[in-house]
Amino acid sequence: MHTKMERAEKGMKNGPREIGHLTYDILKESINLPTEKRLAKGPVVIIECTEDIPCDPCVEACKLQAIKKENLTSPPRVDYERCTGCTLCIDICPGLAIFVVDCSHDGKAHVYIPYEMLPVPKRGEEVAALDRSGKAVGKAEVLKIRKGERGTSVIAIAVDRNLAMEVRSIKVNKDNGEK
Repeated sequence: MHTKMERAEKGMKNGPREIGHLTYDILKESINLPTEKRLAKGPVVIIECTEDIPCDPCVEACKLQAIKKENLTSPPRVDYERCTGCTLCIDICPGLAIFVVDCSHDGKAHVYIPYEMLPVPKRGEEVAALDRSGKAVGKAEVLKIRKGERGTSVIAIAVDRNLAMEVRSIKVNKDNGEK
């Protein structure tokens, strides 16, 4: 793992500010991610917050105290063995940086994402699965939709297992539901 200071000292110019988005490789360097064994066990939160900013609603939302911060401006850390993947922290994050991944299903992974676009897809709808850069990387089926307390929807999608740690958004097909 490289801190921001270490990245700068080593001349690493491929940070999220330089390229405009996080990548899985940057995440692996920046935060501790759950092991493959933990991912296969059941739903678990993935917090893709790498910034030192004064924010902590995720800590307050976690009833199991699986999310902790050293101080108000440090990035959150997750105790993956405590986390049950309840999804309560997803819609509370103002940065839309929290996801839940569940790889315990055969062949498919369930990914829970924050969603603030219109139209909101319908259960059973096929949507485009997008990576962190907004590029379509596959198809997803909408499994569940929950409207959060602050207006952000939490959408559960099923994607191919190999896309579980890449898919972070969706695009609703324009022709779905329009006849």
